[in-house]
Amino acid sequence: MINNGIIIAFTFGYLALLFAIAWFSEKASVKGRHLSNHPFIYALSLAVYCTAWTYYGSVGRASTNGMEFLTIFIGPSLIAPLWWIIMRKIIRISKIQQISSIADFISSRYGKNITLGGIVTVFSLLGIIPYISLQIKAVATSFETLRTLDATPLIEAVPFFQDTAFYLSLGLALFTILFGTRKIEATAQHEGMVMAIAFESIFKLFAFLAVGLFVTYYIFDGFSDIFTQSTAQGLDHLFLLNSGGAGTSDWFYMSVLSMMAILFLPRQFQMGVIENNNEKHLDTAMWLFPFYLLLINIFVLPIALGGLIHFPTGSVDADIFVLALPISFKQEWLALLVFLGGFSAATSMIIVSAVALSTMVSNNLVMPLLLINENFQKRYQHRLSSVLIWTRRIAILCIIITAYIYYREISAKFSLVSIGLISFVAIAQFTPAIIGGIYWKKATRVGALMGIAAGFMIWFYTLVLPTIVTSGYLPEDIMTVGPFGISILKPYALLGFESMDFVSHGLFFSLSTNLLLFATFSLLSVQSSKEHNQAVIFVDIFKYSTILDTSIVWKGQAYLPDLKSLLHNFLGESKTKSMLDDFFRKRNKNIGASEYADAELVNFAERLLSGIIGAASARIMVGSVVKEEEISMNEVLGILKETQELKLLNEKLKIKTSELKKASDKLKNLNERLLLNDELKDEFISTVTHEMKTPITSIRAFSEILLDEDLPEEERKKFLDIIIKETKRMNRLIDQVLDIEKFDSGKQKLNLIETDIRIMILQASDSVHHLFKERGIAYNINIDLPEATIELDEDRIKQVLLNLLSNALKFARGYVELNAFWQNGTIHIQVMDDGPGISDDERAFIFDKFFQAKNQTQKKPVGSGLGLAISKKIIEYHGGTINVERKDSRTVFFFTLPVHPKITLAEKANSYDA
Repeated sequence: MINNGIIIAFTFGYLALLFAIAWFSEKASVKGRHLSNHPFIYALSLAVYCTAWTYYGSVGRASTNGMEFLTIFIGPSLIAPLWWIIMRKIIRISKIQQISSIADFISSRYGKNITLGGIVTVFSLLGIIPYISLQIKAVATSFETLRTLDATPLIEAVPFFQDTAFYLSLGLALFTILFGTRKIEATAQHEGMVMAIAFESIFKLFAFLAVGLFVTYYIFDGFSDIFTQSTAQGLDHLFLLNSGGAGTSDWFYMSVLSMMAILFLPRQFQMGVIENNNEKHLDTAMWLFPFYLLLINIFVLPIALGGLIHFPTGSVDADIFVLALPISFKQEWLALLVFLGGFSAATSMIIVSAVALSTMVSNNLVMPLLLINENFQKRYQHRLSSVLIWTRRIAILCIIITAYIYYREISAKFSLVSIGLISFVAIAQFTPAIIGGIYWKKATRVGALMGIAAGFMIWFYTLVLPTIVTSGYLPEDIMTVGPFGISILKPYALLGFESMDFVSHGLFFSLSTNLLLFATFSLLSVQSSKEHNQAVIFVDIFKYSTILDTSIVWKGQAYLPDLKSLLHNFLGESKTKSMLDDFFRKRNKNIGASEYADAELVNFAERLLSGIIGAASARIMVGSVVKEEEISMNEVLGILKETQELKLLNEKLKIKTSELKKASDKLKNLNERLLLNDELKDEFISTVTHEMKTPITSIRAFSEILLDEDLPEEERKKFLDIIIKETKRMNRLIDQVLDIEKFDSGKQKLNLIETDIRIMILQASDSVHHLFKERGIAYNINIDLPEATIELDEDRIKQVLLNLLSNALKFARGYVELNAFWQNGTIHIQVMDDGPGISDDERAFIFDKFFQAKNQTQKKPVGSGLGLAISKKIIEYHGGTINVERKDSRTVFFFTLPVHPKITLAEKANSYDA
């Protein structure tokens, strides 16, 4: 066995390590390094679900009920994918409403009711303190087992001041107080605590996997060897799905119970909702948390079977097989590691549960009672923050000490799992009020109150009362005969339901009664205006999350100095000023514009206080300085109707504004286009005038010379040639103007004939080839087309080619290239040059009528500006497209000519490609 001093040294050394991790994390957060703000840390913190019950109790339950232990982990794994729907909504509500606990959540949903928040707090204490006590029991039992395997600790015989569990409880209370109550805001993240819990999750998993590997592969020769030996000893029923006599209904109830527990246990609500600082962390938690549950349960059944095989006489409690097996094989250091793993599983639950419950006690029990007292408010109004902090610290100490007392008096007589499941059923009573509250607007405070109260009474009668009887505090006749001799009232067999497991039995009757009363009283009762307002916000939180303060219906009068003074008492002067300045800045308001606070500011102040003292207490505090008038439901409906009408009107105005903007943009574009066209027409007229004037002047001058002078025949012939050329030049210009008019009016007809496209390209190239030579421009032709004829207007396509080649010749610096190829049933023709190119602004207008590029080398653009416009019309009449782009420092004009399926080129091209 291991020496007491070593065990105690390692135990408190482990606590010191937790202190160090928490302290370092808190210091890092002050410097802006938020270590806990990581999805893996968030997912690991949720593993606080795996307590000493998981670590020890799962093995104990598997030893008696076999595979049924899996139901506690199947439920969370099945509901994890739905967290993005359910848990994300709860997180969003809690962050927006500054909710600090599950009691605060329920209270806030149902009109911030003090009574409802107080009842939820009391019931949470009744349900969770026994659960904390079983963690203390697990630590105490494992400590005694580590000291002496054969010894059975007699708790009653040991004075509390000699009980190690008592000092461990005090140490945990100290840790929780130090790192769980450092900030007054109950909604603030406890980074040190979160990092410590994440570390404990890793540590307990490592320790459990270590003992699992030891049992499976050191004591036995793998999984098959364990199952073979257990079958030989008649234990094979334990690894069947109907093991331990658990029916299908029991599996169903246990799985549903664990689904509710993972969402609504106070410690899970604390870690999953309050400590969450990014909704997207749920994405990781939805797969990592179920994976964690899988890992920590792999060796549960092998350890349980190994313990039953190795301790066949029942000399060792099945709950401590995890620890007993290493000890019996003289593996003291492994046993010490396993003990610390169980210790971490227990302490993480105690720490988080104590923080969550202390917040509920201070915000929903103590503070409302104190704040109702006007004398208390006046006397301690400037010390309320200190009162609040010390209330939570005292509550933590009282909760842990009460759990220790419960452990000594009652829980020591029961298995870990039985107490854990009883606590699960207690917390399950909150499910109808929460789920109904976030999805059903008609759920009322009366319905929630009646449902929760009835559910807890049946829970207490069917599950808690039997533990009190077993402990000897009540006569056994209640269990065996029934109260007053009425058998159908027996706690474990209400109405004759004796075939159900006692936990499934208690869950069925308590939750079904709860749900029935919740729905019935919600339908029969009427909501108050505040309750209705909260109902709308909770159900439609994603709609109101950005406009919460303006969407809350409120009527009354409030003075800004009073609200400031109220906030000073809890937040301090500097933080109050910072928060209010930020509020007014975001809303473009002047903080000194009025001495009155509007509804938006009142709601904002109330939400700030909610994050510190809870929704119900915040309601009392704000009510003490604000003269609020009760609003009738008719007024609420009228305001909501008016708001809806304004919203619809606003949406219509937005649509109209958008339409007007689009129309304005179109008009602006059209106006710019018209102005450009007007400018182009002016340029066209100037250009045409110039083009017409030059040949007319030449014709007139040479005609007068021929008329007045007697010239030699050779010179006379020369002048006549010039006159003819100038006449042709005028004719071309007139033809272009007529062409564009015909294309625009649709009167132009194409003269389609079967043409060999290759020959046509070569002919067009030959007609300009000598011009390239004269200017010293390199000219290359690449034709990759099959031999075939297609229908097109040969002269018009030649006109396009010559126009593109002439433009390329005009702007090229030393290189022009013509490419023709076949692609996807279409002929592609490109003309590229190495000229300066066309600017992006001009490229969009290059094919417009009258347009001429400004970057020509000549002082005045050459031509009428109709060539490319006519080319575009010709190509479009043939069913093709034409465009220009800048590519590899070259200007590329390209056009396509589609080939009709009937034309032979398509068939020949296919065979050519093949």
